[in-house]
Amino acid sequence: MNSSLKVQSKPKVFTETGSVFDCTEISKIKIRAGSHDNVPSKEIDQAAFSFSKRTGKPDPNSYIKKFSGSGGTLVAKPEIKLSVPEEAQLKLKHSKPKIIKFPAYCPRPNPPNTELRRYYERGDLPIQIDHGSVVNRLAWKVEIPKLDFHHYLPIFFDGLREQELPYAFIAEQGVLDMLEAAPQKVLPVVPQLIIPIKTALNTREKEVIVKVLKILQSLVNCDVAIAGGAGLIGQALVPYYRQILPIFNIFINCNENLGDGIDYGQRKRLNLGDLIMQTLEQLEIHGGDDAFINIKYLIPTYQSVVIY
Repeated sequence: MNSSLKVQSKPKVFTETGSVFDCTEISKIKIRAGSHDNVPSKEIDQAAFSFSKRTGKPDPNSYIKKFSGSGGTLVAKPEIKLSVPEEAQLKLKHSKPKIIKFPAYCPRPNPPNTELRRYYERGDLPIQIDHGSVVNRLAWKVEIPKLDFHHYLPIFFDGLREQELPYAFIAEQGVLDMLEAAPQKVLPVVPQLIIPIKTALNTREKEVIVKVLKILQSLVNCDVAIAGGAGLIGQALVPYYRQILPIFNIFINCNENLGDGIDYGQRKRLNLGDLIMQTLEQLEIHGGDDAFINIKYLIPTYQSVVIY
C-alpha cells in the first residue's frame, strides 16, 4: 500500500508556539494545565426540580401522513428491515460522543507552558538533537552523571505533557537517558517528580498518559538493574499513590474490543488498559509490603500478582 494513502494523525501545533524563529509566548498563557474549566457537561433537566416541563418544537414528521396509516385495519404494515451496515450507520448517527456521556474521559487543557520548553528555547539545557539516519538521539554536551539531577530531572519530567515536536521528543528521550546513565542519583529526586507526573496525567490526553506510563515503568525499574540495587524508587513512590493512581482508576478499562481479531500494533504498546495494568504490577512488585494495600485502596478492581 502506498504510504501517502495511509491515515496519519495531524501533528499538534499550538498557536502560542509561533514560527521556528520565535519563542513561545508563555506570558500570554493564563489557563492551568489539567483544569476543569472547559469540561462539557449535560444540560440540567429543570423538570426534575419543578412542576414545569419543557416541550420541544412540534416536528411535522412525527404525525401520520396520507397513505401512511394502517387504513383502518388491525393489520399493521410490515416493518422495514435494515441490513447490518444500515443498522450500524443509523446507530452511529444517533450516538453521542463518549466525552459528553462521561466527562471524566474528556481531555483537559494542556497549554504549552512547560519548564522544559522555557529552558530549551533559552538555550539553558546542555543538549542538542542528533538527527540520525534511522532514529533521532540527544547529544549531551556534559556527561550525564555530572549533572545536577535535582535541577534537570524535574524539568524533563515537566515536559512529558508536551505533544508538539521537538519538545515531546526531548522530554521523553532526556528522561530515559538520565535514568539509564545515573540511576543511583534518581532516588533523592523522587519527591520533586510527583507534581510533574500528576499534572501530565491530569491532562487526560491518551497520548500523554501512555508516555507517562512507560516512563513510570522505567523509573521503577531503573535502580533494580544496577549492581546491588535494592529497588528503593518503587518504595519511595508508595506515599504518593494518591496523587498518581486516581487517573489510572478512570482509564483502567480502556481496552480495544477486537473480538477474535489480532492487534498488529501491540508491539508499540499503545493500549491504555494493558499499560495501566503492567504499570500497577511493576509498582506492586517493587513497592514493598505496603504497595498492594495502597493500590487496592485507590483501584478496588486490582488483583495482586505477588505470591506471598
